[in-house]
Amino acid sequence: MPPVKVSAVVDRPAAEVFAYVTDPGRFHEWQQGVIDGHPEASADAADGGRGVPRVGAKCLTTRRIGGADRTVTSVLTHVDPPRTWGVRGIDGPVRATVDVTVEPVTESSARVSIAVDFAGHGIGRVLVPLIVRPQASKEMPANIATLKQRIEAGTGGSDRRV
Repeated sequence: MPPVKVSAVVDRPAAEVFAYVTDPGRFHEWQQGVIDGHPEASADAADGGRGVPRVGAKCLTTRRIGGADRTVTSVLTHVDPPRTWGVRGIDGPVRATVDVTVEPVTESSARVSIAVDFAGHGIGRVLVPLIVRPQASKEMPANIATLKQRIEAGTGGSDRRV
């Protein structure tokens, strides 16, 4: 099955859109079910995980699923600020691959596109086609609408990325 894709034009500069959409600490502000997100602490992160993200960096995202909180680890697979960013889940029965593209439309607006695909492991092989993909197809249009609204309202922007 193809990835679930959504996009929207946001009335903010591409760099601002990119900073917001790729900040795990802000995922809960625009993604349904997310209650927490943050970079995984690493021993060599002298800046506390702040600054330019690097391929291989990990992030932890906690979602409320079926009344329980579940934390998954993702690894940054590619990043080219302020244009592209991608992560791949590396644990749990359902592992998402997320690709974000931000393209300038004008100096003050940008198109953000998000594609999400899923791989099931163990019980996840059953969950992905029956529950996960249909739920994502329903949630993603609302998520990107919330993202657009928050950034345009001036609640976007960030000083932290993964």
